[in-house]
Amino acid sequence: MGAKKELRNKILSLRDALDLNYRKAQSEVICNSIRRLLVDLDQSDLIIHTYLPMGSEVNVYPLITELLKSNFTLLAPKTLKNRMLENRKLTSLNLLEKGVFGTIHPASPAVYEGSIDVFLVPGVAFDKQGNRLGYGAGYYDTLLEKHPKAHKIAICYPEQVVDQIPTEAHDVKMTRVIYQ
Repeated sequence: MGAKKELRNKILSLRDALDLNYRKAQSEVICNSIRRLLVDLDQSDLIIHTYLPMGSEVNVYPLITELLKSNFTLLAPKTLKNRMLENRKLTSLNLLEKGVFGTIHPASPAVYEGSIDVFLVPGVAFDKQGNRLGYGAGYYDTLLEKHPKAHKIAICYPEQVVDQIPTEAHDVKMTRVIYQ
């Protein structure tokens, strides 16, 4: 088994085994850290791409709810079968629909193709150097390489931070890793 696959399986099992109350408390702490970071960026008109959490991922829904009430433009991905993500404008958590592979995405048919200031990026594991181990299909790497100037903020639990992620040439580094 390859190093990435082995690490992916180990960290996913670990994350899935985290106590629900612990995940809820950590998600709140992490969302507060993201809020502070967005304030530090000192822009009221940011265009922010956020993931819509699945399974045991950090729950950013409370943060999304808050950001929807702000001047920020929110985008969320629609997962396509060809290993691509499309950016869709997110205007309400009540206007979501089911997608492929158990994902959900904004129901809006309009694809956003403009610049993006901040990406809130999920993943399986990260290291403190900003390297990311995703789910193995390269969806986010493909999307992020189109936005080299954007802030790429990795979102994870402390248990998902490892000493070193095995990397390949196509892997896109994160600007920051927020885990507390």
